[in-house]
Amino acid sequence: MTIRLMHVSDVHAGPPFAAEIAAVVAREAQAYAPDVFVVSGDFVQRADELAQWQTITTWLAQTPQPRFVVPGNHDVPLYNVWNRLFNPYIHYTRHISTDLMPVMHLNGVSLIGANTAFGWTIDGGYLSPAQQTHIRTAAASAPAGNRRIVVMHHHLVNPPGVGRRNRVANPEAIATLLDECQIDVVMSGHIHLSYVGHTRDLVPSLARGTIICQAGTATSRRGKGRERHMCAYNTVEMSATQVVIRRHVYDPSTQKFVVRVEHHEELQA
Repeated sequence: MTIRLMHVSDVHAGPPFAAEIAAVVAREAQAYAPDVFVVSGDFVQRADELAQWQTITTWLAQTPQPRFVVPGNHDVPLYNVWNRLFNPYIHYTRHISTDLMPVMHLNGVSLIGANTAFGWTIDGGYLSPAQQTHIRTAAASAPAGNRRIVVMHHHLVNPPGVGRRNRVANPEAIATLLDECQIDVVMSGHIHLSYVGHTRDLVPSLARGTIICQAGTATSRRGKGRERHMCAYNTVEMSATQVVIRRHVYDPSTQKFVVRVEHHEELQA
């Protein structure tokens, strides 16, 4: 059995938001009809702005169910210092989801959400000891034979073309954690540039390693590197033995997303 996921990230409702492209993403999501629609954070540009949450909830209502979502650093208030420090998820939990660490077990695949966005960070991410324990517990609860995917906002690896962007803190330790939990794929965003890699490029000594699947920005005009000013999303198809990751990039001439890269990888037993 193959599970089909559509992975979008960094929607950024607000000044960078491309509403006409967002409409295309929603239509293509409905046409693709994934088993799960995944959003790896940064729903809004400024969490302090109520209108941006209204924009994004209207857009989300046009996308397929079920959805699997985690917050990003832009989903935390910036200007309201009290909320930023003491109630950072006040808007996210009202408008998107009350579950900051979702877990979803499907027939063949388990999804584990991890929250890397905190009020006292500006750009970088962090997986607290509690978050790391959550990943271990959720991975252990996966049905026998299920492939395992972790979804978080911040990335582990800076690919060529983005410079020294702030990653999740202690990426080598997190890569080791994912290896110990036998996580097959880690999905993230944050850097507005699509990338497929492997945690053994980060820590060569890992026993099995984890495939890295980073999504570009789906609906923002703030693409970086080779995707400068471009919008992109991923589709991920996972079976018991293989994962296929396709990068879809928006083509203004056809007003559709087209597949630019297709990556096949065998999964470890």
